[in-house]
Amino acid sequence: MINFFSLITGLALTTFVVGQEVTAVGWTPETKQKLLDQIAENELAREIYGRVFNQLENQNIPPQFLEGSFNHPDIDIDDGIIRRFHRPAEKLSYERYRKIFVTDQRIKEGVKFYSQNKALIDTVYAEFGVDPFLLVSLAGVESKYGTHAKTHLVFVALHTVIHKLPRREKWVEKEMAEFLSYCYENNVPPLSLGGSYAGAFGYGQFIPSSFRGYAVDFDGDGVREPFDWPDVLASMANYLVKNGYAKGSDNFSKDSPNWKSVYSYNPALNYVKVVLELREAISAAED
Repeated sequence: MINFFSLITGLALTTFVVGQEVTAVGWTPETKQKLLDQIAENELAREIYGRVFNQLENQNIPPQFLEGSFNHPDIDIDDGIIRRFHRPAEKLSYERYRKIFVTDQRIKEGVKFYSQNKALIDTVYAEFGVDPFLLVSLAGVESKYGTHAKTHLVFVALHTVIHKLPRREKWVEKEMAEFLSYCYENNVPPLSLGGSYAGAFGYGQFIPSSFRGYAVDFDGDGVREPFDWPDVLASMANYLVKNGYAKGSDNFSKDSPNWKSVYSYNPALNYVKVVLELREAISAAED
């Protein structure tokens, strides 16, 4: 994946400094119109971005931040992303879907990941009470233990959905507003962050609203980091607990609280089945 961060860091950081120093945010109808002309290529996008701008204005995020970001040359509409939305892997038969994730190699890598991070995983378990091998399995399914987390630019993924998928209108409006807020608050240039075709990012593959709602600064450095394992594993555990996981329980029977918490992570039956099957395989191989 190309590292876009270096291409725009200077511009973006200047924008952030300006945004942090300016007391009058500077939103006007003319400013919004200019930004819409700059970024929106159809009427659907103009409507969605217009509402996103209103949300950012209410949060005192300055338009200068967007002006710098929207000039980036790598902004485009990726039809491949739309094809992925129309044909998600979770819709495959379970036999085909499991072949992607429950492999000898991924089980072996899961055992290695558990061994190398056991002290951290045990600490997360002591804090949240989430089964250690479930966290390892989630890491394996979501990002192949951190090696497959950046296939698309998050901004481009959301930008594409804004233009091409009206059935996702409410969802993508929320996620784009959350994403731009996250970037502004954390001094992250929006076109520097890689993630999935659906706009999820980090080793735990959280969509922006989930990251802002559930991410944890577990190592205490003042940053909720999507690509550092202490924060990632704790954030995944926090998400599961906040979505019903029964602390200290390893009951994953159908429709149990723990099963439902995994389903909330990705509401697809194939997904839950493959996460739990990989969990069992890694646990058995590690013994």
